Formats: sequence, structure tokens, C-alpha cells
Amino acid sequence: MTGTRQHRTVADLAPLARAAFGRQRVLTAVTRLRGGSKKGVYRLRLDDGRTAIAYVWSPDEDYWDQPEADPRDPFSHASGLDLFTASHDRLTAAGVRTPRLLHMDPEATAAVVEDLPGGSLEEALRRDPEAAGPALRELAEALRTLRGCRSAGYGKVALVDGGGTSYGVSCARLVTDRALSDIAETAVRDPRAAAARERLEDAVRRLAEEVRPRTAGHSLVHGELGPDHVLLDAGGRPALIDVEGLMYFDAEWEHVFLRLRFGPHYDALRDGGLDDDRLRLYRLAMHLNLVAGPLRLLAGDFPFAESMRGIAEYNLAEALALVGA
Repeated sequence: MTGTRQHRTVADLAPLARAAFGRQRVLTAVTRLRGGSKKGVYRLRLDDGRTAIAYVWSPDEDYWDQPEADPRDPFSHASGLDLFTASHDRLTAAGVRTPRLLHMDPEATAAVVEDLPGGSLEEALRRDPEAAGPALRELAEALRTLRGCRSAGYGKVALVDGGGTSYGVSCARLVTDRALSDIAETAVRDPRAAAARERLEDAVRRLAEEVRPRTAGHSLVHGELGPDHVLLDAGGRPALIDVEGLMYFDAEWEHVFLRLRFGPHYDALRDGGLDDDRLRLYRLAMHLNLVAGPLRLLAGDFPFAESMRGIAEYNLAEALALVGA
């Protein structure tokens, strides 16, 4: 979709607020929060001073312009009420904090969740890393809990917990195939990637050959767990958001992203027993995907182009450095 997008207004979201909080409450203000690329995220303010967060999934809130997602593809577009509710329920059952679900409306493909007042962990770490230490340690405990939630199969929670199976023969093979696809896509959009295409493809294939089969099952992973996807409640406890991509997968995939996004704070989240061969393959593949994805968004009308361009530039430089290009 191109052109100026019309975001939801008080009039648009008033029925959702009434359903969530009762007809006696009046929705007085709506603010669309920055950052969402797959769904609209709105803060609702009620006449009694309470606030809540509304998630709205619809084509005009999704900047990716993707075809309908295939649930059997673990990396297919992670967006939608069904994925959200399945992930929310799985995290809640595991005892991992996520904003409490207050109301959902399947007809409107929308949900209302609690508004957590503590800001993001990213902001807390930037403001005072020492004060954010307890939240970081609690997040590490949550990650250990997720790693202990095992499944023989891999893929999105809604699929696997429903008895379905994903495409492919292994997580490593899926990552490898997507990395090669990302290289091909990026080479068309960026001359530096085009010049290094053969070297990047050779590196992916070489690293993939070093990964040995795994028989111990797969862990729950968030998939995009940066400090901006962790909010703090009134007590300073961390809660995971943007959970639609929750899936059973290799824990190494999660930790490559954690290391990238948490930087000097990653040591507090580090876990033992990870496979070094997988980490090397997944690190390169993650950088490649964080070039291809942002460049795809930049080809559309995503409003925060500068931040996306910065992500693409950083990760392209990292990928090229890994292969000596």
C-alpha cells in the first residue's frame, strides 16, 4: 500500500473500548505508538484516567505488503490475532510475563491488553544500567524458562501446539535456505551485496556444512527479542511484547539476536550449552536477514525510513566483515 495511511481515531476504536471496559466508560483519546510495522498499536485513554493498549491487525496497518502467511513456514509473516492469542496463551502457561489480555475481537481482528507503565527495558538500560539490572536478571530467568519449554517439532506455536508440522528437514536448513534467498534479494537492491554475492553464498554453505544434526528437540523462542520488545510493569518486572512470532526453534537463533540487540548487556542473558557451529551460521544469516527485511520495507511507504536504513547499513557491514568482503 502506498500513499498516506489513515490511522485509527477515537470514533474507530470506541466500540472496541466499550466492549473491553463496558458501555459506561468513554474513550477520550487515542495515540498511535511509534514502531509498529505489522500491526497498529494504540494507547487508549478512558474518561476515568485509565489507559490500555489496542492491537489492530489489518492490511492498512501492515507496512510489509506480504502475501497471506503460510503457517507451515516458521519464517512466514508473523502477524494476526490468531498468532497473538496462541503465543500469549503459551507464554502465560509457561509463567513468562506478557501484557495481560483484557479483550479480543475476532471480527475486528483486534485485541486490548494492559498498558505497562514502566517504559521499555531499552530505555531503562540507557538511563541507568545498574538500576535496570534486576529486570535484566529476571529476563534471563524468563529465557531459561522458555528454553526449557521443549517440542520435538519446530515452527510457530499455533501450528505445533495444534499438532501441525512445518516445512523443511531442520531449523539449520531453513535458516540456510532463507539466508541464500536474502543474499539474492539484497544483491538486486545494493551493489555492495551484488559484488560480494558469491563470497556470501559460499560462506553460508560452508557454515551450514559444519552444523551437525540435533535430536534434543526445540525450545520456545521469541525470535526478535530486543530490549525494545521488553516492557516493564509498575514493579519493574519485564514483560515480552510483539510475541506473534513465538515459535519452537533452535535456542541459538534467539541468542544470536539477543547478542546483537543487547550488546554490552548480553552477558547477563548468556546461556550455556549452545552449539558454536549453529551460532556462527545463524549470526551471518541474521545479519543478512536484517539487511533484506529493512530494504524491503524501504521499497514501500514505511514512515521511519531513516531508522530502517540504519539497520540495513549496519547489518550489511557486519555481514561483509564476517566474510572478509
